Amino acid sequence: MEPELHPDLEPLAFLLGDWEGAGVGGYPTIESFRFGQEISFSHIGKPYLIYTSRTWRLDEEGNLAAPLARESGYWRAHPGGKVELVLAHPTGIAEIYVGQAAFNRVELVTDVVARTETAKEYTAGKRLYGLIGEDLGYAYDMAAEGQSLQSHLSAQLKRVS
Repeated sequence: MEPELHPDLEPLAFLLGDWEGAGVGGYPTIESFRFGQEISFSHIGKPYLIYTSRTWRLDEEGNLAAPLARESGYWRAHPGGKVELVLAHPTGIAEIYVGQAAFNRVELVTDVVARTETAKEYTAGKRLYGLIGEDLGYAYDMAAEGQSLQSHLSAQLKRVS
């Protein structure tokens, strides 16, 4: 039985479900690449979404190749469309983003970044998620490895459930 959606989650309801698609990535410190991605957003009736994401490098024919990144966390909703995103990465980075959701769009910026001793230098991020027709599009900017905040990833995903 599906729990009732918490009222504070209404501005984030467009994210619910499982999404798959492809995107492109690049940064001054790495070669550009194409990737496949799966994202899942679910809820249990509380004022947060449960989030997981995993990506794979795509080969020249568009087939899944080597695994890339994973992240998981919680999108915490508050009255008025305010959003806090708490993310953990297996690379030793944890982030807290703050932002706003409205009109099938969410814009988030990092408030806190924590790194383990062995994690790569990463200092800030900015994320934009929104509907493009019925697809979920997003863009992710980051500041890392001595570089200023700039474009890193973008993708367009289709809802699969």
